[in-house]
Amino acid sequence: MRMRRRPLLAAAVVGGTAYHIGKKGQQSRDQQAQIDDMQAEQDQQQQAPPPQAAPEAAPAAEEDPMAKLTQLKSLLDQGVLTQAEFDFQKTKILQSM
Repeated sequence: MRMRRRPLLAAAVVGGTAYHIGKKGQQSRDQQAQIDDMQAEQDQQQQAPPPQAAPEAAPAAEEDPMAKLTQLKSLLDQGVLTQAEFDFQKTKILQSM
Protein backbone atom coordinates (compact mmCIF):
# COMPACT_ATOMS: atom_id res chain seq x y z
CA MET A 1 0.00 0.00 0.00
CA ARG A 2 2.87 2.39 0.53
CA MET A 3 3.60 2.41 -3.16
CA ARG A 4 0.10 3.47 -3.86
CA ARG A 5 0.03 6.37 -1.38
CA ARG A 6 2.97 8.23 -2.84
CA PRO A 7 1.49 8.65 -6.32
CA LEU A 8 -1.77 9.83 -4.75
CA LEU A 9 0.07 12.25 -2.51
CA ALA A 10 2.12 13.54 -5.43
CA ALA A 11 -1.04 13.94 -7.52
CA ALA A 12 -2.72 15.82 -4.66
CA VAL A 13 0.23 18.19 -4.33
CA VAL A 14 0.40 18.80 -8.08
CA GLY A 15 -3.37 19.28 -8.30
CA GLY A 16 -3.44 21.63 -5.31
CA THR A 17 -0.58 23.66 -6.70
CA ALA A 18 -2.23 23.90 -10.12
CA TYR A 19 -5.51 24.98 -8.51
CA HIS A 20 -3.77 27.67 -6.46
CA ILE A 21 -1.86 29.02 -9.47
CA GLY A 22 -5.03 29.05 -11.57
CA LYS A 23 -6.95 30.85 -8.85
CA LYS A 24 -4.26 33.51 -8.46
CA GLY A 25 -4.11 33.95 -12.24
CA GLN A 26 -7.87 34.49 -12.43
CA GLN A 27 -7.72 37.03 -9.59
CA SER A 28 -5.00 38.88 -11.45
CA ARG A 29 -7.07 38.90 -14.66
CA ASP A 30 -10.13 40.12 -12.73
CA GLN A 31 -8.14 42.96 -11.16
CA GLN A 32 -6.75 43.97 -14.54
CA ALA A 33 -10.25 43.95 -16.04
CA GLN A 34 -11.48 46.24 -13.25
CA ILE A 35 -8.57 48.60 -13.81
CA ASP A 36 -9.25 48.62 -17.57
CA ASP A 37 -12.95 49.36 -16.96
CA MET A 38 -12.12 52.25 -14.63
CA GLN A 39 -9.63 53.70 -17.12
CA ALA A 40 -12.16 53.44 -19.95
CA GLU A 41 -14.78 55.17 -17.80
CA GLN A 42 -12.34 57.97 -16.94
CA ASP A 43 -11.39 58.38 -20.60
CA GLN A 44 -15.05 58.58 -21.55
CA GLN A 45 -15.73 61.21 -18.88
CA GLN A 46 -12.75 63.27 -20.02
CA GLN A 47 -13.91 63.15 -23.64
CA ALA A 48 -17.49 64.15 -22.80
CA PRO A 49 -18.14 67.86 -23.26
CA PRO A 50 -18.47 69.79 -20.02
CA PRO A 51 -22.07 70.40 -18.98
CA GLN A 52 -23.40 73.72 -20.15
CA ALA A 53 -24.26 76.30 -17.55
CA ALA A 54 -27.93 77.02 -17.09
CA PRO A 55 -28.86 80.05 -19.17
CA GLU A 56 -29.36 83.12 -17.04
CA ALA A 57 -32.86 84.38 -17.64
CA ALA A 58 -33.38 88.11 -17.65
CA PRO A 59 -35.49 89.09 -14.67
CA ALA A 60 -39.03 89.19 -15.94
CA ALA A 61 -41.86 91.00 -14.28
CA GLU A 62 -43.74 88.30 -12.33
CA GLU A 63 -42.64 85.15 -14.17
CA ASP A 64 -44.73 82.11 -13.27
CA PRO A 65 -42.97 80.08 -10.51
CA MET A 66 -44.44 76.83 -11.83
CA ALA A 67 -42.97 77.56 -15.26
CA LYS A 68 -39.58 78.17 -13.63
CA LEU A 69 -39.82 74.89 -11.71
CA THR A 70 -40.80 73.02 -14.88
CA GLN A 71 -37.85 74.53 -16.72
CA LEU A 72 -35.49 73.61 -13.87
CA LYS A 73 -36.79 70.03 -13.85
CA SER A 74 -36.20 69.70 -17.59
CA LEU A 75 -32.64 71.00 -17.14
CA LEU A 76 -32.10 68.47 -14.36
CA ASP A 77 -33.44 65.65 -16.55
CA GLN A 78 -31.14 66.70 -19.40
CA GLY A 79 -28.15 66.59 -17.07
CA VAL A 80 -27.42 70.31 -17.35
CA LEU A 81 -28.05 70.83 -13.62
CA THR A 82 -26.91 68.66 -10.75
CA GLN A 83 -29.40 67.57 -8.10
CA ALA A 84 -27.85 70.04 -5.63
CA GLU A 85 -28.17 72.94 -8.08
CA PHE A 86 -31.77 71.98 -8.81
CA ASP A 87 -32.63 71.79 -5.08
CA PHE A 88 -31.02 75.18 -4.42
CA GLN A 89 -32.91 76.90 -7.27
CA LYS A 90 -36.17 75.19 -6.31
CA THR A 91 -35.83 76.42 -2.73
CA LYS A 92 -35.20 79.98 -3.97
CA ILE A 93 -38.29 79.88 -6.17
CA LEU A 94 -40.50 78.43 -3.47
CA GLN A 95 -39.32 81.03 -0.93
CA SER A 96 -40.11 83.85 -3.32
CA MET A 97 -43.74 82.75 -3.61
